[in-house]
Amino acid sequence: MIRTKTWRGACAGVLSVRRVLVFGLPAVWLVAATAWELACPFGSHGGMAPRFVTCAAFLALVAYLLTGMRLGPVRELRRVREVARAAQQVLLRPLPPRLDGLAVAAGQLSASRGATVGGDLYEAVATPRGVRVVIGDVRGHGLAAIGAVAALLGSFREAAHDEADLAGVMRKLERALQRHLRERSRSEHPSVSSTDPDSPLAEEFVTVLLLEIHEDGEVLALNCGHPWPYRLRESAEPLAGGDPLPPLGPFPLPDGLSAHRCTRLLPGDALVLHTDGAEDARDGDGRFFCLRTALTEAAAAGPPVPPAALVRRVHTALLRHTGGRLTDDVALLVLRNDRRQSPAPPGDQEPRRSHARSAHR
Repeated sequence: MIRTKTWRGACAGVLSVRRVLVFGLPAVWLVAATAWELACPFGSHGGMAPRFVTCAAFLALVAYLLTGMRLGPVRELRRVREVARAAQQVLLRPLPPRLDGLAVAAGQLSASRGATVGGDLYEAVATPRGVRVVIGDVRGHGLAAIGAVAALLGSFREAAHDEADLAGVMRKLERALQRHLRERSRSEHPSVSSTDPDSPLAEEFVTVLLLEIHEDGEVLALNCGHPWPYRLRESAEPLAGGDPLPPLGPFPLPDGLSAHRCTRLLPGDALVLHTDGAEDARDGDGRFFCLRTALTEAAAAGPPVPPAALVRRVHTALLRHTGGRLTDDVALLVLRNDRRQSPAPPGDQEPRRSHARSAHR
C-alpha cells in the first residue's frame, strides 16, 4: 500500500511538473513582457529589441492558448481509445497459440473505422470432450452488433464446458440470443423511444458454426447458416458438410438436433474457419475475393505456414484486393493439428496413407 501511494505521488509530481512547463512558462514570459512594456513604453526605445520582445510575448500567448485547447481533448481521446481497446480485447479475447495439441490463430478486420470488434465472433476452448470451437456472424456489422456478440460468446464459454454434446451448446446459444433480443426490444419500445422501432426479434439473426475436434482428429460439426470451413493440406478444400440449418433467430432449432461427423483432421492438416465477409469482399470492378485461392497460395509459399502467419497473409491479400475498403467484417480462425500420428479407423486408412506419401514427397 505504501509503495502504491509513493508511486501515485511520484506520478502526480511528474504531471505537475509537466503542467508547469507547458502552461506556466508561457504565462510567466507573457507577464514579464507585458510588465516590461508597461514600465518602458514602446515609443521611448528604438531598435529591434522592443519589437522582438513584443512579438515573442504574443507568440507565447498564442502557443499557450492553442496548447491549452488542444492537449485536453487529445488526452481524453487517448484515454477513451485505451478503454475501448481493453474492452474489445476482453470481449473478443486473443486465443492461446496452442490448445490440446492444436496450433491456433485468429484475427478480425472490422468494417467500422477504429473498431477491432464488429459483428463477427469466434472462440476456442479445450474441454474434456475435445477442443470446441465457435465462429459466427451477427446480422450487420460494427458497434450495433456488439451486444449480440457479447451475449453469444458469454454463453458459449460456459456451455462449452457444461454441455455433453454440441446440440446442448447450440441450444444455450439460441436462448442467449433470444434473451438479448428481448432486452433490446424492451429498450427500443415506444415508451422509451419517441419513434416506433423495427422489431429486432423479427429481423435479427446470427449464423453459427460449432466444431468439436477429438484427440484422434475426428471433427464433429453443427452448422446454423454459416459458411463451411476449408481444410488445408497441399491446397484448400472446402468441406462438404451438407445443408446447414437456418441461422439462429428467425426460426427455433429442430427437436432432433445432433452433430455429425464433418471430417478427420490428420497431423499437419489445418482447418480455416471464416465469416462470409471474406468471400463477399469485392474490388473496384466488382470481382469477389477468392478465399480458396488465397489460402492455397499462402500454403504453397514455403514450408508449413504457422496459423498466425496464414491469417496475416490472407488479411493482406484481402486488403490488397479491396483497396482497404471493407463493407463487412471479416474473421478468420485457423486450427492446425500438431499432434502425433494416431491410429485411424479402417475407413480412414487410405486417406492417411495418401497424405503420408504426399508429405514424404
